Amino acid sequence: MSANPLSLSWLESGDVFPPVHHAWGGNSQAPGLLCAGGDLSVSTLLRAYQAGIFPWFSPGQPILWWSPNPRMVLNPAQFRLHTSLRKQLKKFASSPQCEIRVDSAFETVIQACADSGRGGQSGTWIVPDMVQAYVDLHRAGMAHSVETWMHDKLVGGLYFVAIGRAVFGESMYHKVTDASKIALAALIAMCRHVGVHQIDCQQNTRHLASFGAAEMPRATFVEGVAEALRQPAPAWRFSPVYWNCLLTPAAINT
Repeated sequence: MSANPLSLSWLESGDVFPPVHHAWGGNSQAPGLLCAGGDLSVSTLLRAYQAGIFPWFSPGQPILWWSPNPRMVLNPAQFRLHTSLRKQLKKFASSPQCEIRVDSAFETVIQACADSGRGGQSGTWIVPDMVQAYVDLHRAGMAHSVETWMHDKLVGGLYFVAIGRAVFGESMYHKVTDASKIALAALIAMCRHVGVHQIDCQQNTRHLASFGAAEMPRATFVEGVAEALRQPAPAWRFSPVYWNCLLTPAAINT
């Protein structure tokens, strides 16, 4: 591992990540940037997430690794269920034509997220190498999709990384209004049910803040990850009937 003139560590495959407090500070040109290089193997991704680090880069760039301070985190117990979404959830849960599925179409979900991009960006950070990396992580049992299905069609969803009870949100998309929000509400209900206390949202956005996400010091976030890693991983798949019981406003927001 070597450092370039900008004091950014360059990783070779198998190298140990630098301590997260070495990440560039808030006044730098890239706050939270920790290092570059390495690979996107399952083992590397696991080591990264366990340390509070995630990959994020654009086409034509090397693999870039980040650990922002502060960190945007959503506590499921503090999820803000807006009135409009509450109405949508009641309608969704009562319809026999609507259901939540988990991990039935992971590759479709992540590709749809890649194709959708993010607001204010000209391209996507979910480049083909990233898609393959998270598909590999999914096949290893540590990346999952929450999917919104209507009339037997996939209309939105999200994907996340889960190690033990540490949960890291990645991206979401929708083809029908509020379909991604319904998937997020389902993830919140699931996390509340199995005892997950924080969902990593990586960086601050107005959209995430509207649902109750808030910034916390990176050190506090990393401590929370370490504690969650010591707990056994829950079963993320529930039957559709069980979802209808779980996906209620009372189960999501009290």
